[in-house]
Amino acid sequence: MMQTQFGDHVQIAVDGHVAVVTIDRPPHNHVSVDFMKDLADAFDAIDAEPGVRCSVLQAEGKNFCAGADLVRTEGEGGLGSVNPLYDQAVRLFSAQKPIVAAVQGAAVGAGLGLVVVADFRIASPDAKFAANFVKLGFHPGFGLTHTLPRLIGPSKAELMFLTARRVKADDALAWGLVDEVVPLEALRAAALTLAREIAENAPLALVSTRKTLRADLAAAVRAQTDKEAAEQAWLRKTQDYAEGVRSVAERRVGDFVGR
Repeated sequence: MMQTQFGDHVQIAVDGHVAVVTIDRPPHNHVSVDFMKDLADAFDAIDAEPGVRCSVLQAEGKNFCAGADLVRTEGEGGLGSVNPLYDQAVRLFSAQKPIVAAVQGAAVGAGLGLVVVADFRIASPDAKFAANFVKLGFHPGFGLTHTLPRLIGPSKAELMFLTARRVKADDALAWGLVDEVVPLEALRAAALTLAREIAENAPLALVSTRKTLRADLAAAVRAQTDKEAAEQAWLRKTQDYAEGVRSVAERRVGDFVGR
């Protein structure tokens, strides 16, 4: 029998050939290394379960994932090396079976990286997607500089990276960032319906086809996160980064000085 609880914030429930993975880390499902490890462990367990052919990734609360809690993290001595976090991201991209994400509210920063791990994204009308790194005086991470252009094209990805704007659900649909927008009350059912449609098919063929389509995605994410982490390392030492963290916490435009 598959384990159902991974750490304090990740649960799995099996519905036929579909595993429903629920993340619940109040108040906004902020990421941490331990949380990401638990999530990666959950998807490893799904891969090891012969009866499961597809999964749904969903989140409790108002927001799917609002990224890293930078105020708390900075108070604990800074982000330090982000490579341990990205190690877990690579594990997620190494998952073998299809994933459908059900996205409500904010999917920001690492939260955007997390939804891009999925093969398909179903969103509610209140969903908003943002790569807000430059607003923090920081470089994008989570492999997004590889995965986001691959999904929505280089121009749209650059627009998201350089403006840090929040992309609403309807625009995300038009850009190909999400596959369907449904009412909030129908979100989880719609994601489960798509997962069941996938899971009706031959499991070995599903894994084989997905592997061909994704090719060396996990290796590419690993290489890209190494580059991203190097850029983040020196930017983390700048005045602009400190100001960016403060300004976002205070909900104001940053007063950046270029050093």
